[in-house]
Amino acid sequence: MKRSVVLLLLAALLAGCGSGAKDDASGPVEIVWWHGQVENQAKVLEKLTADYNAAHPDVKVVAAVGTTNVDDMLQKVQAALAGGKAPDIAYMYGSWMPHLAKSPQVYDLAATVKDPAFGWEDFWPSERAVAEVDGKVVGIPAVVDNLGVIYNKKLFDAAGVPYPSADWTWDDFRAASAKLTRDGVYGTAYPVTGGEDTVWRFWPQLWQQGGSILSQDGKKAAFNTPQAVQALDLWGAMARQDKSVYLDQNGEKFLPLFQSGKIGMIVAGPWALLDVIEHKVSYGVQVLPGYAGNHETVAGPDNWVVFDNGDRRAKAAAAFLTWLTRPEQDARWSLGLGNLPLRKATMALPAYKKFTEDFPEVNVFTDNLDNAKQARPAVQAYPELSEKVGDAVASVLVGGTPAAEALATAARETDRILEKSR
Repeated sequence: MKRSVVLLLLAALLAGCGSGAKDDASGPVEIVWWHGQVENQAKVLEKLTADYNAAHPDVKVVAAVGTTNVDDMLQKVQAALAGGKAPDIAYMYGSWMPHLAKSPQVYDLAATVKDPAFGWEDFWPSERAVAEVDGKVVGIPAVVDNLGVIYNKKLFDAAGVPYPSADWTWDDFRAASAKLTRDGVYGTAYPVTGGEDTVWRFWPQLWQQGGSILSQDGKKAAFNTPQAVQALDLWGAMARQDKSVYLDQNGEKFLPLFQSGKIGMIVAGPWALLDVIEHKVSYGVQVLPGYAGNHETVAGPDNWVVFDNGDRRAKAAAAFLTWLTRPEQDARWSLGLGNLPLRKATMALPAYKKFTEDFPEVNVFTDNLDNAKQARPAVQAYPELSEKVGDAVASVLVGGTPAAEALATAARETDRILEKSR
């Protein structure tokens, strides 16, 4: 996200005192919900909306796309806030939470989730860590995922490479990738767009070795360590010496190439399984390789964010989200579309057993949520510092820049960004 967009958003959020939306207290309270989903996802949410409205005649939830590309939701909400027509609920990426937390127009859901009946502790720690910013609960989880490795069993068999084990290392990963690279097949892939898709694949290797993205007070870069340099150099060597990494310049080609049998294994999440299954790939799933037995991963939770269009509407929106994220509805929304359950209680339902049958080895991703022990830092400057780290990763893999040089540059620029944001 560009800094200009962030500043414009913050100006609109902080300046906005009222949405201008009307709330007729004599009739049902109307809740406008920008869910950002299309096709099958939208159909599921529309059916859930209809069921909720039928059971709650005092509420009318109006489901709308808001934007067909969630990447644009932040700007769409910004424009709506500036025009006094903000939705009551919007789907927002987790990385946007620090910005939203600064706005008085974002409804604090702390009282909602702290109610014992809500079951906040039933959500995974990584979800709660993203939703909670400086004591404010900015959102309620909408989708959760994490990174593991999906591999093509037929390609492993053809190359005589053993399937990845739960205790494999990054050296094992490199060796397997090199052996898989043959006959027009790459061992693995890396999206080198320089965006967050590039960056979040790197953070687990930092965390696995005890590192941190920022200093404890959040004022300095902490990712430029010898261990991080070693991890990034490994990818550089794989890409440029072994030539076992397909470098995806726009981030949109490596999944189709994996589905067509041209890549042996990919670092991806459960969202990839539906297409992999439809392409009839004989696949397996394993946790990320690790260092010294640590297989820490990164989760990517997104949230439903409530905007304060008056107390009556905000409370009604919070009540709807409470219902929407209960296990029975979670099974319909998350599991029905191949996403991981938002909460642990959902795993006890018969729907979860069917889910694991429909998506073989998806349980590896569910279990892997326990390996998501940290969240990306909840600082407003994260999108900007992420760009600097993304550029560093891409420069090593594509351009051959030494990792020590690339990370040192990214750290200096991050310190400058953090200083400027204070």
